[in-house]
Amino acid sequence: MDYSHYQTLLIEKDGDGVGVVTLNRPERRNAVSMQMHQELEDIFVDLSKDDDVRAVVLTGAGSAFCAGGDVEGMKTGEFRPGGPAVPFHMVRRLVTNLLEVEQPIVAAVNGDGAGLGATIPLFCDIVVMAESARLADNHVRMGLVAGDGGVVIWPWLVGMARAKEYLLTGQWIDGKEAERIGLVNYAVPQEQVLPRAMEIARRLARGAPLAIRWTKFSINKLLRDHVNLALDSSMFLEAATMSSEDLQEAAAAFFEKRKPQFKGR
Repeated sequence: MDYSHYQTLLIEKDGDGVGVVTLNRPERRNAVSMQMHQELEDIFVDLSKDDDVRAVVLTGAGSAFCAGGDVEGMKTGEFRPGGPAVPFHMVRRLVTNLLEVEQPIVAAVNGDGAGLGATIPLFCDIVVMAESARLADNHVRMGLVAGDGGVVIWPWLVGMARAKEYLLTGQWIDGKEAERIGLVNYAVPQEQVLPRAMEIARRLARGAPLAIRWTKFSINKLLRDHVNLALDSSMFLEAATMSSEDLQEAAAAFFEKRKPQFKGR
Protein backbone atom coordinates (compact mmCIF):
# COMPACT_ATOMS: atom_id res chain seq x y z
CA MET A 1 0.00 0.00 0.00
CA ASP A 2 1.41 3.37 -1.08
CA TYR A 3 0.81 6.24 1.35
CA SER A 4 3.09 8.79 -0.32
CA HIS A 5 0.20 10.98 -1.50
CA TYR A 6 -0.74 11.95 2.07
CA GLN A 7 0.54 15.44 2.87
CA THR A 8 -0.83 16.24 6.34
CA LEU A 9 -0.45 12.71 7.71
CA LEU A 10 2.74 10.71 8.11
CA ILE A 11 2.23 6.95 7.74
CA GLU A 12 4.92 4.48 8.78
CA LYS A 13 5.00 0.70 9.28
CA ASP A 14 7.25 -0.77 11.96
CA GLY A 15 7.71 -4.24 10.47
CA ASP A 16 5.85 -5.93 13.34
CA GLY A 17 2.41 -5.39 11.89
CA VAL A 18 1.85 -1.92 13.36
CA GLY A 19 0.99 1.08 11.21
CA VAL A 20 1.73 4.45 12.81
CA VAL A 21 -0.34 7.44 11.65
CA THR A 22 0.96 10.83 12.76
CA LEU A 23 -1.04 14.04 12.41
CA ASN A 24 1.68 16.13 10.83
CA ARG A 25 0.99 19.86 11.03
CA PRO A 26 3.10 20.64 14.11
CA GLU A 27 3.43 24.30 13.17
CA ARG A 28 -0.38 24.58 13.58
CA ARG A 29 -0.56 22.22 16.59
CA ASN A 30 -1.97 19.66 14.13
CA ALA A 31 -5.14 21.69 13.65
CA VAL A 32 -7.51 20.02 11.19
CA SER A 33 -7.46 21.86 7.89
CA MET A 34 -9.82 20.94 5.06
CA GLN A 35 -7.06 18.81 3.52
CA MET A 36 -6.32 16.99 6.76
CA HIS A 37 -10.03 16.33 7.24
CA GLN A 38 -10.20 14.68 3.83
CA GLU A 39 -7.05 12.67 4.49
CA LEU A 40 -8.36 11.50 7.85
CA GLU A 41 -11.47 10.21 6.11
CA ASP A 42 -9.36 8.29 3.60
CA ILE A 43 -6.56 6.89 5.74
CA PHE A 44 -8.74 4.54 7.75
CA VAL A 45 -10.16 3.02 4.57
CA ASP A 46 -6.66 2.54 3.16
CA LEU A 47 -5.39 0.97 6.38
CA SER A 48 -8.25 -1.52 6.34
CA LYS A 49 -7.04 -2.75 2.95
CA ASP A 50 -3.39 -3.08 4.03
CA ASP A 51 -2.59 -6.71 4.79
CA ASP A 52 0.72 -5.68 6.39
CA VAL A 53 -1.06 -3.71 9.13
CA ARG A 54 -2.62 -5.67 11.99
CA ALA A 55 -2.85 -2.81 14.48
CA VAL A 56 -2.71 1.00 14.22
CA VAL A 57 -1.23 3.72 16.43
CA LEU A 58 -2.55 7.26 15.98
CA THR A 59 -0.54 10.18 17.39
CA GLY A 60 0.42 13.80 16.76
CA ALA A 61 3.67 15.47 15.72
CA GLY A 62 5.24 18.04 18.01
CA SER A 63 3.86 19.15 21.37
CA ALA A 64 0.13 18.76 20.63
CA PHE A 65 -2.05 15.88 19.60
CA CYS A 66 -4.58 17.99 17.69
CA ALA A 67 -5.90 21.51 18.23
CA GLY A 68 -9.22 20.66 16.56
CA GLY A 69 -10.66 22.66 13.70
CA ASP A 70 -8.30 25.28 12.31
CA VAL A 71 -9.35 28.54 13.98
CA GLU A 72 -7.78 30.59 11.18
CA GLY A 73 -10.03 28.78 8.75
CA MET A 74 -13.05 29.44 10.96
CA LYS A 75 -12.22 33.13 11.09
CA THR A 76 -11.99 33.39 7.31
CA GLY A 77 -14.91 31.04 6.65
CA GLU A 78 -12.78 28.64 4.61
CA PHE A 79 -13.17 25.80 7.10
CA ARG A 80 -16.58 25.12 8.51
CA PRO A 81 -17.07 21.67 10.04
CA GLY A 82 -20.57 20.50 9.20
CA GLY A 83 -21.19 23.66 7.19
CA PRO A 84 -20.93 24.46 3.47
CA ALA A 85 -17.19 23.73 3.23
CA VAL A 86 -17.45 20.31 4.92
CA PRO A 87 -20.72 18.55 3.97
CA PHE A 88 -22.47 16.37 6.53
CA HIS A 89 -21.49 13.18 4.73
CA MET A 90 -17.79 14.02 5.18
CA VAL A 91 -18.14 14.55 8.93
CA ARG A 92 -20.16 11.36 9.25
CA ARG A 93 -17.67 9.48 7.10
CA LEU A 94 -14.75 10.44 9.34
CA VAL A 95 -16.53 9.13 12.43
CA THR A 96 -17.90 5.97 10.81
CA ASN A 97 -14.59 5.17 9.11
CA LEU A 98 -12.90 5.34 12.50
CA LEU A 99 -15.40 2.83 13.85
CA GLU A 100 -15.21 0.53 10.86
CA VAL A 101 -11.44 0.10 10.59
CA GLU A 102 -11.02 -3.65 11.05
CA GLN A 103 -7.70 -3.39 12.86
CA PRO A 104 -7.62 -2.17 16.48
CA ILE A 105 -6.50 1.45 16.87
CA VAL A 106 -4.44 2.69 19.82
CA ALA A 107 -4.44 6.46 20.29
CA ALA A 108 -1.20 7.91 21.67
CA VAL A 109 -2.31 11.30 22.97
CA ASN A 110 1.05 12.99 23.32
CA GLY A 111 -0.32 16.50 23.94
CA ASP A 112 -3.50 18.54 24.08
CA GLY A 113 -6.52 17.58 22.00
CA ALA A 114 -9.44 19.97 21.57
CA GLY A 115 -12.81 19.68 19.81
CA LEU A 116 -12.41 17.27 16.93
CA GLY A 117 -8.91 16.67 18.28
CA ALA A 118 -10.50 15.14 21.38
CA THR A 119 -13.24 13.29 19.51
CA ILE A 120 -10.84 11.40 17.22
CA PRO A 121 -8.78 9.63 19.92
CA LEU A 122 -11.87 8.87 22.01
CA PHE A 123 -13.37 6.92 19.10
CA CYS A 124 -10.23 4.78 18.98
CA ASP A 125 -10.17 1.40 20.73
CA ILE A 126 -7.53 2.04 23.40
CA VAL A 127 -6.24 5.45 24.52
CA VAL A 128 -2.85 6.12 26.10
CA MET A 129 -2.56 9.75 27.23
CA ALA A 130 0.22 11.86 28.69
CA GLU A 131 -0.44 12.84 32.29
CA SER A 132 0.36 16.44 31.37
CA ALA A 133 -1.83 16.45 28.24
CA ARG A 134 -5.39 17.76 28.26
CA LEU A 135 -8.58 16.94 26.37
CA ALA A 136 -11.61 19.16 25.89
CA ASP A 137 -14.61 19.21 23.63
CA ASN A 138 -14.53 22.99 23.59
CA HIS A 139 -17.08 23.62 20.85
CA VAL A 140 -19.31 25.65 23.18
CA ARG A 141 -16.38 27.92 24.03
CA MET A 142 -16.22 28.75 20.32
CA GLY A 143 -19.98 29.38 20.17
CA LEU A 144 -20.57 26.05 18.41
CA VAL A 145 -22.68 22.99 19.10
CA ALA A 146 -20.58 19.89 19.86
CA GLY A 147 -21.46 18.39 16.50
CA ASP A 148 -18.62 16.16 15.35
CA GLY A 149 -19.15 13.21 17.67
CA GLY A 150 -18.60 14.48 21.20
CA VAL A 151 -22.28 14.09 22.09
CA VAL A 152 -21.99 10.45 21.08
CA ILE A 153 -18.74 9.32 22.67
CA TRP A 154 -18.44 11.29 25.94
CA PRO A 155 -21.66 9.89 27.53
CA TRP A 156 -20.65 6.42 26.40
CA LEU A 157 -17.30 6.65 28.17
CA VAL A 158 -17.97 8.68 31.33
CA GLY A 159 -21.75 8.64 31.81
CA MET A 160 -24.36 11.29 31.14
CA ALA A 161 -23.77 13.48 34.20
CA ARG A 162 -20.05 13.96 33.61
CA ALA A 163 -20.53 14.22 29.84
CA LYS A 164 -23.01 17.06 30.25
CA GLU A 165 -20.62 18.94 32.53
CA TYR A 166 -17.68 18.66 30.14
CA LEU A 167 -19.65 19.26 26.93
CA LEU A 168 -21.66 22.20 28.27
CA THR A 169 -18.65 23.97 29.80
CA GLY A 170 -15.93 22.93 27.35
CA GLN A 171 -13.51 22.61 30.27
CA TRP A 172 -10.17 20.84 30.00
CA ILE A 173 -9.45 17.51 31.65
CA ASP A 174 -5.88 16.34 32.22
CA GLY A 175 -4.55 12.85 31.69
CA LYS A 176 -4.68 11.71 35.30
CA GLU A 177 -8.30 12.77 35.74
CA ALA A 178 -9.22 11.36 32.33
CA GLU A 179 -7.86 7.97 33.40
CA ARG A 180 -9.60 8.17 36.80
CA ILE A 181 -13.06 8.69 35.31
CA GLY A 182 -12.60 6.19 32.49
CA LEU A 183 -12.31 8.62 29.58
CA VAL A 184 -8.97 7.04 28.61
CA ASN A 185 -7.28 3.74 29.42
CA TYR A 186 -3.88 4.92 30.63
CA ALA A 187 -2.22 8.14 31.76
CA VAL A 188 1.58 7.96 31.72
CA PRO A 189 4.51 10.39 31.68
CA GLN A 190 4.76 12.17 28.34
CA GLU A 191 7.91 10.36 27.23
CA GLN A 192 6.21 6.99 27.77
CA VAL A 193 3.09 7.66 25.70
CA LEU A 194 4.27 6.44 22.30
CA PRO A 195 6.32 3.49 23.66
CA ARG A 196 3.33 2.29 25.72
CA ALA A 197 0.99 2.68 22.75
CA MET A 198 3.39 0.77 20.52
CA GLU A 199 3.71 -1.98 23.13
CA ILE A 200 -0.06 -2.40 23.22
CA ALA A 201 -0.36 -2.26 19.43
CA ARG A 202 2.34 -4.91 18.95
CA ARG A 203 0.60 -7.17 21.43
CA LEU A 204 -2.62 -6.76 19.46
CA ALA A 205 -0.78 -7.34 16.18
CA ARG A 206 0.48 -10.67 17.51
CA GLY A 207 -3.04 -11.75 18.46
CA ALA A 208 -5.56 -13.75 16.44
CA PRO A 209 -6.65 -11.30 13.72
CA LEU A 210 -10.15 -12.65 13.05
CA ALA A 211 -11.00 -12.94 16.74
CA ILE A 212 -9.77 -9.42 17.53
CA ARG A 213 -11.32 -7.76 14.47
CA TRP A 214 -14.71 -9.37 14.85
CA THR A 215 -14.83 -8.67 18.57
CA LYS A 216 -14.13 -5.02 17.78
CA PHE A 217 -16.81 -5.11 15.08
CA SER A 218 -19.36 -6.50 17.54
CA ILE A 219 -18.60 -3.90 20.21
CA ASN A 220 -18.67 -1.06 17.70
CA LYS A 221 -22.14 -2.04 16.50
CA LEU A 222 -23.36 -0.55 19.77
CA LEU A 223 -21.44 2.67 19.10
CA ARG A 224 -22.73 2.86 15.53
CA ASP A 225 -26.28 2.78 16.88
CA HIS A 226 -25.48 5.83 19.01
CA VAL A 227 -23.88 7.55 16.00
CA ASN A 228 -27.07 6.96 14.02
CA LEU A 229 -29.14 8.29 16.91
CA ALA A 230 -27.32 11.53 17.65
CA LEU A 231 -24.67 12.50 15.09
CA ASP A 232 -26.87 13.87 12.31
CA SER A 233 -28.83 16.20 14.58
CA SER A 234 -25.73 17.47 16.36
CA MET A 235 -23.99 18.13 13.02
CA PHE A 236 -27.03 19.99 11.71
CA LEU A 237 -27.13 22.17 14.81
CA GLU A 238 -23.40 22.79 14.64
CA ALA A 239 -23.86 23.97 11.06
CA ALA A 240 -26.52 26.39 12.30
CA THR A 241 -24.08 27.91 14.79
CA MET A 242 -21.39 28.16 12.09
CA SER A 243 -23.17 31.23 10.73
CA SER A 244 -23.57 32.83 14.15
CA GLU A 245 -22.01 36.07 15.31
CA ASP A 246 -20.87 34.19 18.39
CA LEU A 247 -18.49 32.06 16.30
CA GLN A 248 -16.94 35.11 14.66
CA GLU A 249 -16.59 36.74 18.09
CA ALA A 250 -14.92 33.62 19.51
CA ALA A 251 -12.46 33.46 16.59
CA ALA A 252 -11.66 37.17 16.93
CA ALA A 253 -11.19 36.82 20.70
CA PHE A 254 -8.85 33.87 20.15
CA PHE A 255 -6.49 35.92 17.99
CA GLU A 256 -6.81 39.02 20.16
CA LYS A 257 -6.11 36.94 23.28
CA ARG A 258 -9.19 38.08 25.19
CA LYS A 259 -12.38 36.53 26.53
CA PRO A 260 -15.22 36.40 24.00
CA GLN A 261 -18.41 38.37 24.65
CA PHE A 262 -21.22 36.08 23.48
CA LYS A 263 -24.62 37.57 22.62
CA GLY A 264 -26.55 34.48 21.57
CA ARG A 265 -26.91 35.40 17.92
